[in-house]
Amino acid sequence: MSKILLCELNVSEGTDLAKIECITAALKDTPGITVMDVDSDKDHNRTVYTWIGEPGDVLQGAMNVTAKAVELIDMETHSGSHPRMGAVDVVPFVPVRNVEKEEALSIARRYGSWLGSIGVPVYYYEEAATRPERESLVSIRKGQYEALPEKMKDEAWRPDEGPFDFVPKSGATVTGVRFPLVAYNVNLRTTDLGIAKAIANRMRFAGGGLRFVRAIGLPLEDKGMVQVSMNLTNYEKTPIPMVYFLIKALAETYGVAIAEAELVGPVPLAALKDVVAMCLQVRDFDISQIIETNLLR
Repeated sequence: MSKILLCELNVSEGTDLAKIECITAALKDTPGITVMDVDSDKDHNRTVYTWIGEPGDVLQGAMNVTAKAVELIDMETHSGSHPRMGAVDVVPFVPVRNVEKEEALSIARRYGSWLGSIGVPVYYYEEAATRPERESLVSIRKGQYEALPEKMKDEAWRPDEGPFDFVPKSGATVTGVRFPLVAYNVNLRTTDLGIAKAIANRMRFAGGGLRFVRAIGLPLEDKGMVQVSMNLTNYEKTPIPMVYFLIKALAETYGVAIAEAELVGPVPLAALKDVVAMCLQVRDFDISQIIETNLLR
């Protein structure tokens, strides 16, 4: 592949294995793409699909998986701990190699236009945003699915594509182009959701925390724990180890230990450089010291 674009599409289904398998098959049947990860979470009731390929092939994959998800998922019966507002909730396109921002934006807008044409309201975010107040996913998704009936009565919430109307079955979708982020979750050995929410608030920049961290506290009922679920929107300026050590310190103030952590979906190799440098205290570590990086050139 001379050009590589990545898509990380989130659907609001993480419990019905039959539906997940059908949606997954629609993606895997797409020629020319490499499916990197399929991550389903029952507590979140959400599945994240990640794949790469030439821009046109990645776009076709997004259309294929979206069409099947919109067909099978009914948001009127959906519940889960993760914020969401649509059957296909958020669809970021991420330039990886030899793809300029403008080409990625063209793909995102072609996807949004197509999705709007089949009757789903669409909002553009991040680099594709049509107005400043829509750059943030958090801002667009405020109130989640349940807020859509009222939002669709307010001209300020007119979608960028698709009907200006509440569509109960599909909800609405957010799509755009963004910098590669790291989806990093830390699970705590407690069932006290208040602790997870308090730590999440301290982690967020708005709460006096780290500049490029979005965080929420969620219950993990199946595991008997709670989770600080995060997106690190710029891993170069807010490295993974910095996030881990701050959460560990905050948890200790509540007498709570970290049980485990997880990375959702693929992670850029460059994001792991700081794990070696900061956790192992390796002086002057360079990513080229990893043998496999030299095979990718």
